[in-house]
Amino acid sequence: MTARKLLSRLYGRASMRLGRISRQRPLSADFGYSRGTPVDRYYIDQFLRQHVADIRGHVLEVGDATYSQRFGGERISKQHVLHVDAGNAGATIVGDLSAGGVLPKTAFDCIVLTQTLHLVFDLEAAVRHLRDSLRPGGVLLVTVPGVSSVDRGEWGSRWYWSMTESALTRLLGSAFDASAISSALYGNLFAATAFLHGAALEETGIARLCPADPAYPVIVAARASAASA
Repeated sequence: MTARKLLSRLYGRASMRLGRISRQRPLSADFGYSRGTPVDRYYIDQFLRQHVADIRGHVLEVGDATYSQRFGGERISKQHVLHVDAGNAGATIVGDLSAGGVLPKTAFDCIVLTQTLHLVFDLEAAVRHLRDSLRPGGVLLVTVPGVSSVDRGEWGSRWYWSMTESALTRLLGSAFDASAISSALYGNLFAATAFLHGAALEETGIARLCPADPAYPVIVAARASAASA
């Protein structure tokens, strides 16, 4: 009996053909951007949409201000952007999150930190600096990769981590009060498989991206608030 026939007997008819699963080359090598919207972006949007009320006042986002502006809009009184590259024209703050003195203390009402912590080696230092930069009552909204391929481009050499929900919650607990942290995970076997192959959201649709399965987290997210004065 061939391996293909054996798998068919064990698992029945699968929605994704075994020929696609066995291929060594993905549909897209850039997370699905070349085909449309990456699957993980759907989950990030879901998380931020649930916390739009937190994106207000003085807001910091890393990389650019796309998510802040989309979900915060007129509630933002001052927009800040952190970038590690001094040549980035949109950056108002330049530096590494894990380095001391980069972020001003008690400066922000909200920090939008999507898909960034996995590029920082000293995670505890980064979380501590993020916590110190929040005003009393300020909120950190963070997402990190779970099941994911590694960037083939400029960020590949700095891609240090993937996380589970437990890992992110424990990490944030090193700087925030445990009672001020709420977490969530997004993804399942179908979503993880599609994302690893680089299929786009427009190809997969959203019906099979829910419900979440803790064994296959594509995105892990958390909200952490600083203690009020």
